[in-house]
Amino acid sequence: MIAYVGIGSNRASHAGPPAETVKAALAALSELGEVVAQSSLYETEPLEYTEQPVFINAVAAVRTELLPEAVLGKLLEVERCFGRDRKTGIPKGPRVLDLDLLMADDQVLHTPTLTVPHPAMAKRRFVLAPLAEIAPGLRHPLLHKTMRELLRELPEEGVRRLS
Repeated sequence: MIAYVGIGSNRASHAGPPAETVKAALAALSELGEVVAQSSLYETEPLEYTEQPVFINAVAAVRTELLPEAVLGKLLEVERCFGRDRKTGIPKGPRVLDLDLLMADDQVLHTPTLTVPHPAMAKRRFVLAPLAEIAPGLRHPLLHKTMRELLRELPEEGVRRLS
């Protein structure tokens, strides 16, 4: 299975400022399997809770033998290693690290702890821009559109490619 993982940070961690945190998180994803692609870094204006610093975002594709629920468990472990506790903090507020399982091949799952594909991904330029960079022809299994097509439907604002 190829797991597509969204990565975001807007607070420093033990790895350094947000860009270094995202790079370190990308390296940590090797615990899941083989990282077969990773996007550039993107600077993103915060949404919803706007009184916070800009985010650094990226997406990685990881070839793994883990099932989606196990991938989620590993992602949460990596977040905790970087100092994130999802039980505290402001919802949609500043965070050291945010790892989201966006897609798992073309699987559609809805469990009490995991929904795949990620329910908000098609509305988020900060997800689709890096995802379309590494997998433009990847098809959303429910919307039946490619990542490139979904990205074209969103306003071109709030996200800037850094590298």
